[in-house]
Amino acid sequence: MNQPNENRTGFLGTYFDRNAVLRIARLAGILGWVLLAFYVYITLISVGQFWSYVATGAASYEGTNIFDRLSIPTMQLSQLSPGLVYFTMLKVAQQALLILLDVEDNSRRAARKAH
Repeated sequence: MNQPNENRTGFLGTYFDRNAVLRIARLAGILGWVLLAFYVYITLISVGQFWSYVATGAASYEGTNIFDRLSIPTMQLSQLSPGLVYFTMLKVAQQALLILLDVEDNSRRAARKAH
């Protein structure tokens, strides 16, 4: 109860638990990389599997038009797009949390200087 006046400020903003925010931000960054690696792995497996089918003759481009031939690699690469979206959104969330933490630190510093 007997806290010095130095620790009290007139700033009435939300006080984040700094360590919890840093843990969540770090977790979001790590999860973004893990999901991106997973989707890259799945895409590489899919592309490798298709080309092994083509090499062994199990799948063939024979009898297909140019549009079908172009759509097959596009379908396999489109498996990567959710991973890119998840990665981007998690990295944006990570940076947004860090920015909000900096804004709060700056507000606290400004409130201390005002008193």
